[in-house]
Amino acid sequence: MGRLTTHVLDTARGLPAAGLAIELYRLEKSGQAAPQRLLSTTTNNDGRCEAPLLEGDSFGRGRYRLIFKAGDYLRTCGMTLPEFPFLDDVVIDFGIDDPGQHFHVPLLLSAYGYSTYRGS
Repeated sequence: MGRLTTHVLDTARGLPAAGLAIELYRLEKSGQAAPQRLLSTTTNNDGRCEAPLLEGDSFGRGRYRLIFKAGDYLRTCGMTLPEFPFLDDVVIDFGIDDPGQHFHVPLLLSAYGYSTYRGS
């Protein structure tokens, strides 16, 4: 059964990003309604979500958006950021063509850079 998961690592501190807020949206085709918010969650002490973001019947083909609230997380960790931080919301748009597969979207994060990939 397919599912969507994520985790976040704070590469500047060398730790899982605990307490980072994440929002998941389903994107519609151009010309249709605004993105549909599917859920909001927060990472646990291991930088992971307690359950898959999507699985089963709710996990279908289409385009999705993950928004990682990086600026809020970095401020919570005690980092002093300017009024307009370089990274505030990290937005990752991606597509699911085969919902029978496991799609893992990790985020490696610091205040001035990030990377992501399709993990396993």
